[in-house]
Amino acid sequence: MPKVFPGMNPYLEQPELWNQVHNRLIIAIADALTPQIVPVYHVSIEERVYTSNDDSSPINLALEITERFLEIKSTRTGEVVTVIEVLSPKNKRSKDGRQAYENKRLKIFASNTSLVEIYLLRAGEPMPIFGDAKGDYYILVSRGYGRPDADLYTFTVRDVLPAFPIPLKQGDTEPVLDLQQLLHDIYERARFDLVIDYSQPAKPPLSPEDTAWAWEILGTSK
Repeated sequence: MPKVFPGMNPYLEQPELWNQVHNRLIIAIADALTPQIVPVYHVSIEERVYTSNDDSSPINLALEITERFLEIKSTRTGEVVTVIEVLSPKNKRSKDGRQAYENKRLKIFASNTSLVEIYLLRAGEPMPIFGDAKGDYYILVSRGYGRPDADLYTFTVRDVLPAFPIPLKQGDTEPVLDLQQLLHDIYERARFDLVIDYSQPAKPPLSPEDTAWAWEILGTSK
């Protein structure tokens, strides 16, 4: 049987697996939102492409990076109402990736477009946010018509992930995204239990207290 944590499975964060998790989650979010917002809005899967210099080897290589994100658009006008981003390691750690994303982020904050940022990675420096975020993960919901106010959901590796509303045009009913259910479904459909070695510590490592908690969840003693 698949081993599932009550909230975010920290083993999904390992670098060799995260790209699959990210791509599947983007599609799952689009599929979950579509029936809640049609026919007034539709969800579009978009791509951001930029060049990143890979200095992790003796040879400096320029790599073309493609990152997926979502846009909720007005069916009638094509206007982008909301952007949904699931942050990647490149956004949080890579100089080029972080700069590319921060530039986009600033443009959104200067517009009437709403922004939803989903952070499910413990490694790397979080993006600048208002307030003092405490926790392993967080979700930022910034409504274009409500700035500078925003909603910030913070949670730890031990917490169930929150269900939260996705902003649309002011006055429209906001669809609710059950992130926890989406991750459980992705884990089972992808059969990640077959490729994750639960006998090894999570990557990036958990705190000693959370490591002991994780071993207990997995029925492993270390």
